Amino acid sequence: MEQLTDIAIPVITLACVVLVLWAMHWLLLGRKRELGNEARFPRQIILLGFSIAGLLAMVFSLPIEASSRNQLIGLIGLLISGLIAFSSTTVVSNLMAGILLRITKPFRTGDFIRVGEHFGRVSERGLFDTEIQTESRELISLPNTLLITQAVNTVRSSGTIISATLSLGYDVHHGEAEALLKQAAEKCELEDPFVHILELGNFSVTYRVSGVLTEVKRLITARSHLYQKILDTLHEQQIEIMSPSIMNQRRIADDAKVLPEKTSQARHKAEKPKDDNIAENIAFDKAEAAEAAEKTRQEISDEIKALEARLGDADKDQKSDLKAQIDQLKQKLKSIDEAAKTDQGITEKTPVPDADTEASASS
Repeated sequence: MEQLTDIAIPVITLACVVLVLWAMHWLLLGRKRELGNEARFPRQIILLGFSIAGLLAMVFSLPIEASSRNQLIGLIGLLISGLIAFSSTTVVSNLMAGILLRITKPFRTGDFIRVGEHFGRVSERGLFDTEIQTESRELISLPNTLLITQAVNTVRSSGTIISATLSLGYDVHHGEAEALLKQAAEKCELEDPFVHILELGNFSVTYRVSGVLTEVKRLITARSHLYQKILDTLHEQQIEIMSPSIMNQRRIADDAKVLPEKTSQARHKAEKPKDDNIAENIAFDKAEAAEAAEKTRQEISDEIKALEARLGDADKDQKSDLKAQIDQLKQKLKSIDEAAKTDQGITEKTPVPDADTEASASS
């Protein structure tokens, strides 16, 4: 009878584990087959946890001694640790990489990303791979390990900078070229357009016009429209585009020089640039906001320490005021930390207090 009981308990436990796993699989995945990888990911993790728990339940139901049971549990833990340790060449590596991507969140579903030679929009994030859709509507599955071992370029949902590079002759004044290129960018509904001179070549001057595209879903079309508007704007003004490289041979007088017209030169010389640092302000806005937030965070932390040091020698009324100031500063720290977690950056959600504001808060 005792032997029958020893056999029945593991059998019943096995049946219960199988039944529970089948029920969980049906509840989490089976009855909602239309779920994508994005929604299936946490459900698969839960099912994996139940599977490990079921395996441990089977071990505890075996009619063996406690020491043997402990050794068996240790062996299972060793096997799991070994899988994780050698995951760089196994399927487990993609699982661990998928979990890491969920923690770090370098991109989200719907973002444009570039990984090596692959560029497209993220359509699904799975347990073992990430699927992107390219410009030609192809679906490419990238292993999650690839996304953590190579640099991933992500287009920010708040907007991105699109650019076009072209060459113009030396007979076109740079002021006139910049004005026309900005005009072309504005026709494409790009915000804060700016122009850089990249190179003074042997036969032409290389320019790059850039602007902020806030609606990133139009990324592919916006680039094409920018090229179209550049062609139309420059050709309307009878300006030749020397891209990529054109060498013209024309008869000119011996004393003639290839220079812009003086009238055009004087007109553009009188114009004052609105902001010489507009490119840096746009391109590195998140880095600037992070630097300002870190500096402010450090100043607030130092001020909190100074106020806490004064609590010991303060009387009852002063302690109340000091605690109120400390609570106010801690609330500011919390607001900065919460804003830093958003994709928009700190400056778009919570204004970073300056030194004058901090001084007024502590006084």
